[in-house]
Amino acid sequence: MIDNYLNILEESLEKKIQVLKRIQELNEVQTNILKPEEADLEAFDRTVDEKGKCIDELTGLDDGFESLYEKIKQELAGNRDKYADQIKRLQELIAQVTDRSIAVQAQEARNKALVEKCFKRERQNLGKSRKNSKTVYGYYQNMNKSQIPASHFMDQKK
Repeated sequence: MIDNYLNILEESLEKKIQVLKRIQELNEVQTNILKPEEADLEAFDRTVDEKGKCIDELTGLDDGFESLYEKIKQELAGNRDKYADQIKRLQELIAQVTDRSIAVQAQEARNKALVEKCFKRERQNLGKSRKNSKTVYGYYQNMNKSQIPASHFMDQKK
């Protein structure tokens, strides 16, 4: 019975590694989207949505892993020698998960900086557009006023 539970824990960790790989791929896509001057924010939003699904899957895997581990923790502690190979394999997988998690966090930090840079650039462009619109509006107002004929006073004396 414990062997089955350990196999399930191992499968859970392997799935988690696959999901983390997918998140890393999506982070690379986001990096490529954000680097050019004109970022495709709709494509960025799509990758954010897809990453959200991956994160939900990770959360589910974490919850399942923790609840299953709690069930067998006592048995494992009492029979470490009996399950030494499987425990070692789980430890290796946990190390891989940890390494990938750290890599994902580093990618996220870099992408956050790129997003902030992109938003700053967009705000500046928006400010320029507003300034240009205000200038054009002022020009048209000024031109419309200059087309009104000036009032003339006529001398009515004879």
